[in-house]
Amino acid sequence: MARLTHLALHVPNLGDCLEFYQCFTGMRIVHQRGGTQLHPKRIVWMSEPGREHDFVFVLMGGGSCVPLAAGDYRHFGFAVKSKEEVDRVAALAADSGCLLWPARQEPFPVGYYCGVQDPAGNQLEFSYGQPLGPDSPSW
Repeated sequence: MARLTHLALHVPNLGDCLEFYQCFTGMRIVHQRGGTQLHPKRIVWMSEPGREHDFVFVLMGGGSCVPLAAGDYRHFGFAVKSKEEVDRVAALAADSGCLLWPARQEPFPVGYYCGVQDPAGNQLEFSYGQPLGPDSPSW
């Protein structure tokens, strides 16, 4: 059986995306290569602490912004430990000008969530109460 281990993204500004993901998700750089004269293309692996061998985001510069049409809700989903954490992320996103969907409650299994846009145009959902992630309720 196959297991999802990473997601690789080309982004227009690697530095902005690294800062964004560190700030909003708590992910940290676990590996990087390049950025030298011999290998100019910098490639960075980011992971949540403790999940370095489970799942990573691979970020590479040189991409373009993701042009999502209105009503296109594709996104990366992040579970958080409380409704208050969803509210904290939504407030931070509002202050940063990248809040897409204000915090709201939906019936199970969706839960309480908000939406945020990264500097490359990708959408992220921060949720509490879904049957996914650490400390999640069961189906």
